[in-house]
Amino acid sequence: ISSIKGVKKVFIRSGIRFDYLILDKDESFFKELVKNHVSGQLKVAPEHCSSYVLDKMGKPHIESYNKFSKRFYDITKGIGKKQYLVPYLMSSHPGSRLEDAINLALFLKKNKLHPEQVQDFYPTPATVSTCMFYTGLDPMTMKKVYVPKTAAEKAQQRALLQYFKPENRRLVLSALKKAGRLDLIGTGKNCLVAPDKAPQGPKGSSKPRSQKKKTIRNVHKPKKR
Repeated sequence: ISSIKGVKKVFIRSGIRFDYLILDKDESFFKELVKNHVSGQLKVAPEHCSSYVLDKMGKPHIESYNKFSKRFYDITKGIGKKQYLVPYLMSSHPGSRLEDAINLALFLKKNKLHPEQVQDFYPTPATVSTCMFYTGLDPMTMKKVYVPKTAAEKAQQRALLQYFKPENRRLVLSALKKAGRLDLIGTGKNCLVAPDKAPQGPKGSSKPRSQKKKTIRNVHKPKKR
């Protein structure tokens, strides 16, 4: 296309099968893509980090994405450009438990990824994922598959993928408490969300203001005889 007269630039925004690309020993296409056909950002779809969930999606494991990401940034740095990968992620896919969503949030934090958009799983006709959603079974193995269906859990899983947003704080807190991951609530570098603030006492003290005990005094004391 770029050889057609009048066409100055051809950019690819998404649709790259990164798992196939990293298996190609000839990197000529990879280098051409990064050098001339990325307009600042390239959208790719790792979708999750849990091997179990990715197997249910029929997607490659996260190691493939990690290898692709490293090579992408190495080539980008080598040509002196500033270009970025924009990961596409999905919450509440059949097989994804609350613990899997928490692990995905930790993966995003570790890799300093702040996705602006995430998609909650929605069943569509004639797909294996939809079959699992309605039957609770993997049609390939006929084994049971956990399916998050309640509005509360789906909201929690979605919020975990954007744990850094203030409006998601309450949902993330409830999800971590439900999963028993109190170690991720705090202000440490490995925590996902800060705890609730303690009530403030006088002069900014975190201790609640103590209540003075009322004493009843006998004003009219009888005179000594």
